[in-house]
Amino acid sequence: MTGTRMTIRDLIIDCQDPERLASFWAELLGRPIGARTGPYVWLVRDDGPGLGFQRVEGPRAGKNRVHFDLASPDPAAEQQRIEALGGRRLPEYAAGGFLVMADPEGNEFCVIPEGSFELDDDGRADYLNR
Repeated sequence: MTGTRMTIRDLIIDCQDPERLASFWAELLGRPIGARTGPYVWLVRDDGPGLGFQRVEGPRAGKNRVHFDLASPDPAAEQQRIEALGGRRLPEYAAGGFLVMADPEGNEFCVIPEGSFELDDDGRADYLNR
């Protein structure tokens, strides 16, 4: 089958409380909740992949192997909004120079500048020190 390719249709976040997590991400991304199906809560689809929250048993274990990078014109200001919504900064990643946050269930994501930013040879960012 040459010439075929797959696309990412949806991103699913496993969580204990899909309503709570979907509400957090809906507010953060400006994408309202659009549907509820079985153990899933879905945000309204935007230009990219769909975003769904699936109820699972037990808390998240270990570090995320995949995370979102969210672009913002002012990452430092965005931190305050995320914390007001129930998220938190993860200080253990501060040495890397990235603004690493966690949603209410501990899923990690980064807030990065909309434009370009520099990385050193070890992959550390500098955009929070500007």
